[in-house]
Amino acid sequence: MKNSSFILLFFFFVSCIDPYQVELDKGTQLLTIDGIITSIPQVHRIRLTRSDTYGSVFQGLVRPVTGATVIVRDDLGNVTFFPQNNGDPGQYDSPANFATVIGRSYTLQIQTVEGKVYTSFPERVESVPEIKDLTYQVIKIPVEGEINSRSGLQLIASIDDPADQNNFYFWRNDPSVYVLKTRPELFTPRPSDANPSRDPQPKDCCNTCFRTELVGNQSLFIAQDDNFNGLNTRLLVGFIEDDGLRFIQTYRVDLRQMSVSQEAYRFLRLVKQQSEISGSVFDPPPANIRGNMISLDDPEEVVLGYFIAGSERKRRIYINGADLEFRQNVAIIPDDCRLVEGAQINPPLNWNP
Repeated sequence: MKNSSFILLFFFFVSCIDPYQVELDKGTQLLTIDGIITSIPQVHRIRLTRSDTYGSVFQGLVRPVTGATVIVRDDLGNVTFFPQNNGDPGQYDSPANFATVIGRSYTLQIQTVEGKVYTSFPERVESVPEIKDLTYQVIKIPVEGEINSRSGLQLIASIDDPADQNNFYFWRNDPSVYVLKTRPELFTPRPSDANPSRDPQPKDCCNTCFRTELVGNQSLFIAQDDNFNGLNTRLLVGFIEDDGLRFIQTYRVDLRQMSVSQEAYRFLRLVKQQSEISGSVFDPPPANIRGNMISLDDPEEVVLGYFIAGSERKRRIYINGADLEFRQNVAIIPDDCRLVEGAQINPPLNWNP
C-alpha cells in the first residue's frame, strides 16, 4: 500500500512540471540557383528557390523566388532577359531560340524584389564532341535482405575526345517516352456503399499508351579527359532502372552530352561525392559546397547551386524490351492507361522506333 501511494505521488509531481521551452536560433533562408544554358537553340530555364527557415512549420521545404529580374550577359555585352514563367513559380525562361556560342563567356545576374543583387562568375563555353554511338547493357543490383535484385540499363557513349583541349563532361537525360501497358479489364473500384464487395468493373479502354517521364538523373554522370585525352573512348553516361513498366515494349531516351567549365566540373564532383556518402568510416567529411554565385550586397552570404554555361550534343536511342537478357516481372496497373500521370493515347509526333 505504501508503494502504491509513493507511485501515485511520483506521477502527481511529474504531471505538474512545466515543459521547458527551448529557444533555438532560426537559420537563414538560402537562395538556391539551378540553371544550365547550352549551345542548342531552345528554351533554357533558370530556377530560383529559397530553403526555409529552421524551425518553420514548412521546415525541409523549398519556396520559389518570384518577381525577380533575371538576365544573362555575355562577354561582348549582349544581354538576354529571362522572363518569369507565370505557370511555374520560381522558373525563368529564355527566348525560344536562345543558345550559347562556343568561345564566349556568360554571366548570370539576378535582382530580387527586395532589391538584392546576385551575380555569377563568368562561365566560358568550350566545344563538345559528338556522340558517335550510344549503347546499353543490363546490370543487376543485389539488395540486402531481398531475394529479387534491382536491375536497369547502363547507358554507354562512344566519343572521340579532342586532343587539343582539356575536356570536362556532364551527361543528363531529357524526358523519356515509352509504351505503357496496363490492364483495364482488371479494374476494381474502392469499396463503397454502392459496391461494398469490391466486385470487378472491367473498363473497355485503354491498355496501351505512351508515357513521358524524366528519369535517370538521380545520379550525376561526369568525367574529365585526363586518362583519355585525344582518344576514342566508351564512357558510362547514365542509368535507367527497370520498374517493371518501362521495358515491356519500346523505350526511348535522349542523352544530353555537355561540355562544362573546369570550375563547374569541380562543383559537380563535390555534389556527387556528397550524394554518394554511405555512412561508413571511409566516407569523406561533409563539405559546405559553394557554387559560382555571390551576393553583391553581402559577399559573405551563402548562395547555393551553380550556373552552368556550356555546349551540348544529343543522341537518341530506342530500346526494345524483348532484346534485353533480363527484365523485371511485369508490374500490373489495373486501370485505364490514360489515367497514369504523363500518359497519352497517341505517340509523340517524332516517335520513330
